[in-house]
Amino acid sequence: MAEDRMLRVRALLDSVRGDGRTALTAPEGKVIADAYGIAVPGEELARDVEEAVAYAARFGGPVVMKIVSPDILHKTDAGGVIVGVEGASDVRAAFHRIVENARAYDAGARVEGVQIQELLPKGQEVIVGAVTDPTFGKVVAFGLGGVLVEVLKDVTFRLAPVEADEALSMLDSIRAAEILRGVRGQAGVDRWAVAEQIRRVSQLVADFPEIAEVDLNPVIATAEGAIAADIRVILSDTPVKARRRYTRAEILTSMRRLMEPRSVAVIGASNEQGKIGNSVMRNLVDGGFAGDIHPVNPRADDILGRKAYKSVTDVPGEVDVAVFAIPAKFVASALEEVGRKNIPNAVLIPSGFAETGEHALQDEIVAIAERYGVRLLGPNIYGYYSTWQDLCATFCTPYDVKGGVALTSQSGGIGMAILGFARTTKTGVSAIVGLGNKSDLDEDDLLTWFGEDPHTDCIAMHLEDLKDGRAFVEAARATVPKKPVVVLKAGRTAAGAKAAGSHTGALAGDDAVYDDILRQAGVIRAPGLNDMLEYARALPVLPTPKGDNIVIITGAGGSGVLLSDAVTDNGLTLMEIPPDLDTAFRAFIPPFGAAGNPVDITGGEPPSTYEATLRLGLEDPRIHALVLGYWHTIVTPPMVFAELTARVVGEFRERGVEKPVVASLAGDVEVEEACQYLYERGVVAYPYTTEQPVAVLGAKYRWARAAGLLGGGS
Repeated sequence: MAEDRMLRVRALLDSVRGDGRTALTAPEGKVIADAYGIAVPGEELARDVEEAVAYAARFGGPVVMKIVSPDILHKTDAGGVIVGVEGASDVRAAFHRIVENARAYDAGARVEGVQIQELLPKGQEVIVGAVTDPTFGKVVAFGLGGVLVEVLKDVTFRLAPVEADEALSMLDSIRAAEILRGVRGQAGVDRWAVAEQIRRVSQLVADFPEIAEVDLNPVIATAEGAIAADIRVILSDTPVKARRRYTRAEILTSMRRLMEPRSVAVIGASNEQGKIGNSVMRNLVDGGFAGDIHPVNPRADDILGRKAYKSVTDVPGEVDVAVFAIPAKFVASALEEVGRKNIPNAVLIPSGFAETGEHALQDEIVAIAERYGVRLLGPNIYGYYSTWQDLCATFCTPYDVKGGVALTSQSGGIGMAILGFARTTKTGVSAIVGLGNKSDLDEDDLLTWFGEDPHTDCIAMHLEDLKDGRAFVEAARATVPKKPVVVLKAGRTAAGAKAAGSHTGALAGDDAVYDDILRQAGVIRAPGLNDMLEYARALPVLPTPKGDNIVIITGAGGSGVLLSDAVTDNGLTLMEIPPDLDTAFRAFIPPFGAAGNPVDITGGEPPSTYEATLRLGLEDPRIHALVLGYWHTIVTPPMVFAELTARVVGEFRERGVEKPVVASLAGDVEVEEACQYLYERGVVAYPYTTEQPVAVLGAKYRWARAAGLLGGGS
C-alpha cells in the first residue's frame, strides 16, 4: 500500500517537473492528499461553466470556487477564490468573475478551470505545513491558520518526520494552545485528527526530498475532525548537496587524538616574539604539555630549545595534531604533507579563507583533507585548550584551571570573553575550543566527544550557524540525558523566509526554527553571552532537583516579589505551602513577617532565623528547591549569612539531602565576597540581582526535564 502510494506521487512529481513547473495545481495537490490520507473536502475541477453548475449541484449546498492555474500561486491575491456560492446562477457568475480576475492578474496565465469544493463547516482555522530549512532540512510546522497566520505568527516547528505523540505535542506548543482545548463554552478540536494531518505531511516531505514546501492552510479543525481546505505543494528547483558524514566511532577516534594528543607539531613555529608561531610554541611549552612538541620551520634548526624540522614529514614517529601558524596561501601545500604523514587532525589558526571571500581556497583545503582523511579545526580560529592534558594550543593567553565545563565558540572575540569570564569567576574548564569557519569539525563533532568525555560535566556553545542541524540534534539527543548542553545562538533574523512561496515558508524564520528544534533536542538556549557563561558555570554546581516545588525564603519583601516574578518568568513553580508547613515556618518568623510563599522573615532577623527556616526548607521532602533572598543588615552581616548557609547546606548534603539552593544578595560591596564564598561551596549566589540566580535554576530545571529526570516536556 505504501509502495503504491509513493509510486503515484512519484509519477505526479515527475510529470510536474517535466512541465518545467515547481508549483502543483490544486487538483494535483489533491492527488497527493489522497495518496497520503490527508483529509481534504470533496472537490471537482470544472473546465467550463456548465461543469461548474453540475458539480456544485452534486455537492448539494454552498461551495467554494477557486481558480486552477499552474501560473497563479497565491489564488486569493488574484481574486481567484469565492466562498459560499450557491445556486446555478450564482455559480455561473462566480465562474466568470474568477476567470476574469485571473486574466486581469496575469494575462499570460494558463487557466485549467475552476475548482468546485465543498464548503466546510465553521471551525478553528489552523495551518499545517512543511518547509526545507537550510540548516535542519525537512521541518514540519503547526499554528493558528487562516488569513491572519503571518500576522499572528503563532507557529511551532519540529524535525520531519514526526511520530504521532510528537505531532500531538505541537498543539500544546503554540501560545493559543488553550483555544484548541475549547474556551468560553466552545468545544475543543479533535486533537488526534489535527495531529494526524501534521504527521502525514511530515511523512510526505520526508519521503520526497524534492518537495520544498507544503501548505495546508487553512485546516478547519472541529470537534469531529480536521480537514484541509487548501493544499499547496512547491518543489525545489535546486538539488540539496549532501554533507559528508562520519560515524560516531570515527568522530570519537579522531577527537580523542585531538583532545588527548601524545604528539603535536607546530607548522610555522618561530623564535621571533610577536609571531603567532612563537606564541603557540610558548603556550605549549610553558603550559606543561607532557607529550612531544615538534616545531616545523624550514629556516630554523632550533626553536625554544627544541629541534626544528624542515617539513612535518621529517618529524619522527606518529603525530596526533598539526597546529598551523602560517599564512593562508601556504596552508594547502603544508596540508598535503600533513596528509602524507597520516596526521589525523589539523588545527588551522590562519585567517584569509571563506570569511574574507576566499571560498575557493577554503574549498581546496577541505578537498585535500577529505582525500587524506584529515579532520580540520578552523580555519580562522584562536586554537584550543585541553586543560586536563595541560595543552594550550593557541596564540592567546594560557588558561590552566581544570574543571568540568567545556566551552566552544565560533568567534575568536567570544572565545576571549569566555577566557576572561572563566578566569574572573575561577571556573574550571575541561576545554575551550575555537571553531571559526567550521570547514570540517563543528559542534556535532565536539558534542559527540564531550558527551563521552569523563572530564566534562556541562557543554556550552556559542554559534552563529549550524552546518548540519540534524547531525547536531542527533548528537545533542545522545548527550543531554548525561549532561547539560547550553547554546548561545547569535543572529535572530528571519532572512530565510524572504523567498518563501508558501505561508509556512514565510513563517519559518531562521530563529523561529532554531528555537523550537533546539528545545526539541533538549538543548538549553541562553538569551545572551553572560547567560550562557553563567549557566555553564552554575549547572555543574547545582544538584538535580527531584520535583517542581520551589520555596523562596527572603529577608526583604521587595526581593521576594521580584524573585517570585523571576520564578514565573523562567517557567518554574512556586509551591503552594500546605497548612502544616505554613505553621512550621511561622514558628520561626516574627508576627509581622509573612509565611506563605515567599516566606518573608523580614530584614531585622538574627542569623538563627535564617538558619532555622533554611533547615526547615531542606528537611521537608515536599520542597524540591530553595531560592534565598538576603538583605544586608548589621544584625546578620553578609559573611555571617554566607557561612551559615554554606554550613547548613553542606551538612544536609553529607546526610544525602541534595537540593538546588540559589541566593540573591542585596547589600553593600561585602555581598560580593559572600557570593563568591557561597558559590565555591555549592550555593549559586549573585549580588545585586534577583533575576540571575533564578535564571540558572530555571536552566537546571529545563535540562532535568529534557534529560527525563523530572518528567514532562523541556
